[in-house]
Amino acid sequence: MLRSLLPIAVGLALVGCDKPKESPDAPPKDSAGAAAPSASPSTKAEPEAKAEPAKPAPEVQAAVGKPAPDFTLPDLNGASHQLSAHRGKWVVLEWFNPECPFVKYAHTDGPLADMAAKEVEQGVVWLAINSGAPGKQGHGVQANRSGASTFGMKHPVLLDEDGAIGHTYGAIKTPHVFLIDPEGVLRYAGAIDNAPIGEVDGGGEYRNHLAAALAEVRASSPVSTPEVPAYGCTVKYAKG
Repeated sequence: MLRSLLPIAVGLALVGCDKPKESPDAPPKDSAGAAAPSASPSTKAEPEAKAEPAKPAPEVQAAVGKPAPDFTLPDLNGASHQLSAHRGKWVVLEWFNPECPFVKYAHTDGPLADMAAKEVEQGVVWLAINSGAPGKQGHGVQANRSGASTFGMKHPVLLDEDGAIGHTYGAIKTPHVFLIDPEGVLRYAGAIDNAPIGEVDGGGEYRNHLAAALAEVRASSPVSTPEVPAYGCTVKYAKG
């Protein structure tokens, strides 16, 4: 019965992926439907504080088996995080959108509910990255801070508002994960597991692709499946 409901659950999740972000800044309308007059020009609104902009993305593209492109991105408090500063440690990059149904499931009932915290305890650096553009679903400091709090996330959420880093890594879905070894080489890229909303599509055995990759490299073995197509909501880039 659960398996028969899976296509419905995934379909509903995909609908939620495309839910537009509500704009709290739209001017109110009068009873005739026209926009109400704006405030007096003499009253100037204070500019909104913005996080430090990301450095330009490197020109190279990320590829499994090749050095992971370096980057620097701000977190929700404006502090900068540089990938190369974590050389010598395993690093997981998790593309994130707090309002994506697939991300919500993964962080509440799915594999990301406790996986990041456990891996961080073992010395792994875990960085969530939101490449959503302004005005898109899941964008903004407040939305991401709220999501991180709701999901109990202790690792940083980095903002890639222009999408430069997301495009460099080829991140197309949320969640979409990348595993980088202590030498800075990309070892795995793709889906977190094979169960988009908790049930393996088409039946079969459950597999956490990221956990399997970590287990293999810790045993000094090559990753048997280094790339798996990611599932989830599309990354909400400004264009393309």
